[in-house]
Amino acid sequence: MEQPPGFVAQGESGLVCRLRRSLYGLKQSPRAWFGRFRIVVQQFGMTRTEANHSVFYRHSSYGKCIFLIIYVDDIVITGDDHESIIQLKQHLSSQFQTKDMGKLKYFLSIEVAQSGNGNGIVISQRKYALDILEDTGMLNCKLVDSPMNPNTKLVPGQGKPLKDPGRYRRLVGKLNYLTITRPDISFVVSVVSQFLQSSCDSHWDAAIRILRYVKGSPGQGLLYENKGHADIVGYSHADWAGSSSDRQSTSGYCILIKGNLISWKSKKQDMVARSSAKAEYQAMALATCELI
Repeated sequence: MEQPPGFVAQGESGLVCRLRRSLYGLKQSPRAWFGRFRIVVQQFGMTRTEANHSVFYRHSSYGKCIFLIIYVDDIVITGDDHESIIQLKQHLSSQFQTKDMGKLKYFLSIEVAQSGNGNGIVISQRKYALDILEDTGMLNCKLVDSPMNPNTKLVPGQGKPLKDPGRYRRLVGKLNYLTITRPDISFVVSVVSQFLQSSCDSHWDAAIRILRYVKGSPGQGLLYENKGHADIVGYSHADWAGSSSDRQSTSGYCILIKGNLISWKSKKQDMVARSSAKAEYQAMALATCELI
């Protein structure tokens, strides 16, 4: 431990500092930490992206690039400029106490499996999905082949109110995070998320059915590989007046870069569409914004 700058002992040695206030827990501590980290990274010549302030990048003069993403104090570095990656690690270790964990395997409950030739990766949330099943006592549940019954229409106040609505909110929150690698449950999770304020037993049964579907393939994830092209493709779709309670439609889209799925969303539209064409146009506008 070092004495703070400007402190001069008057002929005494062996002094210690008494901590009057901790850095952790203060409202300004995340901003101070990220401000310091941003300055160090930018000194290396990296630029912060406007779309996500936690992502930094640098392009070299010979066409290669590196990317860095940070979440609190967890850092992921990738790119095709291997020499610059080594230099960046050395630069960070000179300013902070860092530990190189090697190739990315686990990050924010996301498991990463890399192919032997390095041309592709698979991301999944198998451990996270199994933890949800264990917390809810559904490890030995019966399996279903679809996350939602197509004949079921959920509406507010359908059934008896839950005695513990907080349990329903926690489950839906966990399922929302599971959609990071599971686009197949994105729509049904968006449906059960609409009843957080007035959840009933029918809504709970719908959420439990999602778990029974996930139990059949907890390790399902997404494959990212080099497809040999750099095309950006987007698909959009919408139902018409699919909600029985307010007659609003639901938009859905998915975006692919180089043939790899990188973005998807299912969201109820804000306005009631008078025709199926208008509902489709709203979904196209949402997908276009994501493409841009």
